[in-house]
Amino acid sequence: MSDPQAASDPPTSDPQAWIAADPDPRTRAELRALTPDELTERFSHTLHFGTAGLRGPVRAGPSGMNVAVIVRTTVALGRWLIDGGHAGSRVVVGRDARHGSADFADACAEVLAAQGFDVVRLPGTTPTPLIAFCCRDLGASAAIAVTASHNPPADNGYKVFVSGGAQLIPPDDTQIERLIATAAPANTVPRTTVSADDPWAAANTERYLTRLTNRFGRVPRSPVRIALTAMHGVGGALALTALRRAGFTDVEVVPEQFAPDPDFPTVRFPNPEEPGASDRLLALAADVDADLAIALDPDADRCALGARIGGSWRMLTGDETGALLGRHLLAATDLDAPVVAGTIVSGSLLQAVAEATGARYARTLTGFKWLVRAGEPLLYAYEEAIGHCVDPVAVRDKDGISASVVAALLTHERVSAGSDLATALHELFVEHGVHVTTQHSIRVTDLDRIADIMAGLRTHPPTTLAGISVTSVDYATRQDHLNTNAVELSGAANDPETSVRVMVRPSGTEPKLKYYLELVAEPRESDVAATSARLHALAVDVIADLPR
Repeated sequence: MSDPQAASDPPTSDPQAWIAADPDPRTRAELRALTPDELTERFSHTLHFGTAGLRGPVRAGPSGMNVAVIVRTTVALGRWLIDGGHAGSRVVVGRDARHGSADFADACAEVLAAQGFDVVRLPGTTPTPLIAFCCRDLGASAAIAVTASHNPPADNGYKVFVSGGAQLIPPDDTQIERLIATAAPANTVPRTTVSADDPWAAANTERYLTRLTNRFGRVPRSPVRIALTAMHGVGGALALTALRRAGFTDVEVVPEQFAPDPDFPTVRFPNPEEPGASDRLLALAADVDADLAIALDPDADRCALGARIGGSWRMLTGDETGALLGRHLLAATDLDAPVVAGTIVSGSLLQAVAEATGARYARTLTGFKWLVRAGEPLLYAYEEAIGHCVDPVAVRDKDGISASVVAALLTHERVSAGSDLATALHELFVEHGVHVTTQHSIRVTDLDRIADIMAGLRTHPPTTLAGISVTSVDYATRQDHLNTNAVELSGAANDPETSVRVMVRPSGTEPKLKYYLELVAEPRESDVAATSARLHALAVDVIADLPR
């Protein structure tokens, strides 16, 4: 069913009609000040509703994040919920501290309230995992998180969770996008003011923290020292509280990165995965002689760990962290045949750990919208891009806050036994083989180049990489749930025994082609460090052989 006002919808390709319908005087003025060429560029495309919502630059027009786009998107989401039998249901709205987030969240809440929904407007700024928790905890039919997570400062976004607290998946996203295309002019959409002083909202943080304690427990006065950065985001205060309740009071923060700041002044990209982004955290960890370093991304749904390895501090890869957290959770669970999950671009170390413990390992497409639907009883899911779901009963998405608590408890267990995270990782490599994973990306200005490389991989795939014979598998031809636009190259060498796997896929959010590499060598306790160094050097040679 389409919106009854769709007949008066201004075409998004008509700048003057859009300007007339824009309810925000600031973005109307912005569009009117553009040159004809600039205006044409703004209206050359619209933001695509996918990956559980929208993401793009904060700017006027249909190709940016602004109040007009938010209003049209939200009225379409509300229409979709009503058509699905959820009229009058509860919907949660929260936001981060990025530019525009406060206005966008207000617009979301006001549009939904005017459509008759019971809107829970979370006050102030809220980490995304807390919004996902509230969606599930309050029995909401949907939740909206206004956030662009770890994107550059100029961006913002709109993330949708559905009943049960998991991200939106196809074909529902396509249905909503169609409703957006036929939505009424933004200035004609009814809006009703919503107070953030909601009785449900007032207690949501306490319920979340109580769940963490009930699920993972606490240790009395842990000696573990933690260095932490909030990366200028909204998760710092909640992370400190969660860690203290779990028994970790010796936490040092990177002070210049602790308070929310939408300009992210100390990092080029506010993503702990980016080279240099965690340098201040690692320096702090070394200065205070920490046992664990934790980097949250700006909306705190991702968590990266740092540890002293071989005498020097470095950030662990998402795959290393996934195996460590997964093994810790598997050792403590009483679930019968629990499920742990990774994606097609994740490493295989967690799978080896799961198989050794009798757990079931599930492999999904990339993204937590698939990971949290991998199977039941789901114990743990992760993606190599530092996302971890450690308590799927409470949060059906990645959650950097709860992952921080689990990482601290794992570290406490190790330190109390006179050990550390480096030793824990060494033990994994001895038992299951040395696993090295890394990424290589090609950023393009012409998207046809990505299509050309993918076509070449399918028609004339390489037969060797760094001297190792490889075969290819086209995931676009698969007949199962892993069908996607990706190509896998894999092979093994016998002397010394080493396997190589490369997954190639276009990025879903950026103009990039991504290569995900994993190299694995048989375990030998006496030469883990040397084997790791050899695999890292081999990875450089493999990258040099990849199609460009």
